[in-house]
Amino acid sequence: MGARLTQIIVLAAVALVTLSSAIFYVDEREHVLLLRLGEVQRADYEPGIHFKIPFVNEVRRFDNRTLLLDSSPSRYLTGEMKNVIVDSFILWRIVDPEAFFTSMSGDEENARLRLGQIIRDGLRGEFGRRTIQQLVSGDRSEMVRDIMREANRISAGFGIEVTNVRIKRIDLPSEVSTSVFARMEAERERVAMDLRSRGAEEAEKIRSDADRQRIVILAEAERSAQTLRGEGDAIASNTYANAYGQNQEFFSLYRRLNAYKNVFRGDDLLVIDPQGEFFNRFSDPLAR
Repeated sequence: MGARLTQIIVLAAVALVTLSSAIFYVDEREHVLLLRLGEVQRADYEPGIHFKIPFVNEVRRFDNRTLLLDSSPSRYLTGEMKNVIVDSFILWRIVDPEAFFTSMSGDEENARLRLGQIIRDGLRGEFGRRTIQQLVSGDRSEMVRDIMREANRISAGFGIEVTNVRIKRIDLPSEVSTSVFARMEAERERVAMDLRSRGAEEAEKIRSDADRQRIVILAEAERSAQTLRGEGDAIASNTYANAYGQNQEFFSLYRRLNAYKNVFRGDDLLVIDPQGEFFNRFSDPLAR
């Protein structure tokens, strides 16, 4: 009875192991290949539970999500025969698991090495047709499209699709950077000198125009002042004439006193003979 129970347990265990090896699950994030003696039997499994022949069939799984290949920085020659250091990465995915298994033996590392070489060749060709200025400041979308188109043409037989190529950074080697920066500095200095000369020219024009306006304004002001002084002198002369006509004796005395005041100003001592019309008031106070 004990031996029969042991046999039943062993058979149940074997059946359980056989059943478990006959069932496999397909995740929606993966491709699954069913192999028989190393050859692909089926590659179109939908997500869910499936069955296989135990110990005869083998299941190989491949990620169907977008994968990242971050390449190490590499040197490339530009159209000016200058070296640049380019850091880039690639986004790719497996679209045909059967072709991928056949061409790459199902090894993602082999695919990464092959893709890396394809993209490096594409970058080398595109960089060789452009200058440093075009690479740094130009639009890279057309270059990336050309690289992706050629990469997908080559990798189509591998069951791989390149979904994107991105250039993270373009650096110049130290020896190239020095010469490029020197040229940039010289160019900026030339532009600065040109701007300074233009500014000096404009400043001279502004100063000349200001001086011209100053001379015109002063001339007009002097002309207006002369006119006003002339009018004032005419009014003053007319006023004096009218006043003199009203009382000639008083006006003569007033003018003479002002003249004496101006002549005998200060502490100066004059010893003179009071003769003449100017001093007639001294010799004859009643002279008219």
